[in-house]
Amino acid sequence: MKFIMHTRHLSALALPGACFWALACAGQSPSKPAGRLPARQTNSAPARMRSQEEYLHAALAHEGDPLRGKALFSDAQRLACSRCHSEDGNGGMAGPDLFGVGDKFGRREIIEAVLAPSATIAPGYSTTTVETKAGEEYTGILKQVTGEWIELMGADAKPVRIVTADIRAQHTSEVSLMPDGLEAGLTPAEFTDLIEYLVSLKQPETAAMVEHGMPGVIQPLAKPVGLQRFMPEELKFEHPVWFGPVPGESGVFLVAEHETGKIWRLEEGGTGVPAVTDRRHGSSGFIKSLFLDTGTYQKGTRGLLGMTLHPKFRENRRYYFAKHVVEDGKFATIIFEREAAPDFKADSGKPSLRLLKFDEATNVHYGGGLEFGRDGCFYIGMGDSGPQEDPQGHGQNTKLFLGKMLRIDVDHHDGGQPYAIPQDNPFVGRPDFLPEIWAYGLREPWRFSFDPVTGDLWVGDVGQDRYEEVDIVRRGENYGWNVYEGFERFSNRYRREGETCVPPVFAYGRKYGPSITGGHVYRADPGSTFYGVYVFGDYESRRLFGLVQKDRVLKKVRQIGTAPQRIVSFGLDAQGGLYLVGYEGMIYKLDFERAVFE
Repeated sequence: MKFIMHTRHLSALALPGACFWALACAGQSPSKPAGRLPARQTNSAPARMRSQEEYLHAALAHEGDPLRGKALFSDAQRLACSRCHSEDGNGGMAGPDLFGVGDKFGRREIIEAVLAPSATIAPGYSTTTVETKAGEEYTGILKQVTGEWIELMGADAKPVRIVTADIRAQHTSEVSLMPDGLEAGLTPAEFTDLIEYLVSLKQPETAAMVEHGMPGVIQPLAKPVGLQRFMPEELKFEHPVWFGPVPGESGVFLVAEHETGKIWRLEEGGTGVPAVTDRRHGSSGFIKSLFLDTGTYQKGTRGLLGMTLHPKFRENRRYYFAKHVVEDGKFATIIFEREAAPDFKADSGKPSLRLLKFDEATNVHYGGGLEFGRDGCFYIGMGDSGPQEDPQGHGQNTKLFLGKMLRIDVDHHDGGQPYAIPQDNPFVGRPDFLPEIWAYGLREPWRFSFDPVTGDLWVGDVGQDRYEEVDIVRRGENYGWNVYEGFERFSNRYRREGETCVPPVFAYGRKYGPSITGGHVYRADPGSTFYGVYVFGDYESRRLFGLVQKDRVLKKVRQIGTAPQRIVSFGLDAQGGLYLVGYEGMIYKLDFERAVFE
């Protein structure tokens, strides 16, 4: 994800070496500094008793010198930030790569991340502590995981490899490896210089990017699309991640909550007295009732990720959801099949059927998207499972489910499995591929959807340090991760000579957001200028986008609005109307009437 990040959604430092580990999970809203600090303050002795508010105010109200800030960043005696962070987009260090961080976050967010490093820790950069059977203890960032060993990297940037069989205990801390009090060794002027340097780290724009479907500027519409709150405030949800209609019932929807693991039934225009105590009426006639509680409340990345209903739901009552769990001490994503009650108002209470379980290296990039295609097959989007940068090459490893788009038949069973392999899957019969794989080379396909007219499979694939991308995924193709990120080469480590990687339709850099949420092609109103436009968004920046393409080549992309909440998912009603799911609890209906896509 995104949302926790990312999964989202979402899905964002032990001395020596202070770093900025929270810089992958803040919001946006840049603020322009008013002026430069007086030069006389620059060389004054640090005041140990200065409050963080003084540093915050100084860096917000004044401009610094980015060159002096860069020198501080690299000063091995004072900060040694460069010991933990790269700035060129190549990663590989203990902390997040700061390439383009000045595009990704506003000035205030960068300041706050430095002052309070444990407030928000980027996904994949939590501190891991390992205790061995010999009584040794190691602390650092989890960089690599295999079946035989794990590798941690501490603030000294030295990797330590620990044999899995030697591990007695392993746990993740919510305290950042970056120490508190970085600012105490700096004057306010020096702190402002450091912030100025971080703000100056922008992504370069090249002609090649524009040519390949990555315009340097995404123009906004003259009038943005409207976002109408769908239900009353008192019925808002707790971190919803999925919204969709119940077939055959007008104005009835299901909503899945992430951390609570609950699925709710939401009836529009409901009347009458609630029959059970878990029903709640809103002021506008909505009824919200519990459909299913999938289990214990989970905090952090664990919980419900997404769901979908069988195409013949009115006949067989079957529905599916993905849940991120810890099982037998390991992270995993499990795909469940369940059955609704005969009246469709709640779950039947029958036991779940486990379709697939994906064991994961870490607690990031766990997929979450589930959809049925027009062919009746069940598609599953699975992330690379981390660690960051995919050091084991999961996306390119065709003997793993990780980093793939999978396609199975849930209406038949094969070889003792609770599903069958469609015989037109591209790699059936090949020993070097799992037969479930439809396409590969994905990083975190958090949300994807099918165009109901063309059948195109649109995927929003969450990026690493540089780019977010939109793909149209087809049978048997390789979308490049981690050889490519967006249109650019990321790593040669798992590149295979002669193999073609399909580029995205569109990619955008950090100045427009760090966490894409895939959406839908709008098909509700053939008379609308938005008919045939793929509508999607960014979880963190809350920007809404629309694009059109031909033969997977970008023709036009626009910023079409800004959401009131972080965009974790999109949904459709029975007529093709488009809805936005805000992670803070609200569902919004998109109104295209006053906007023109041009």
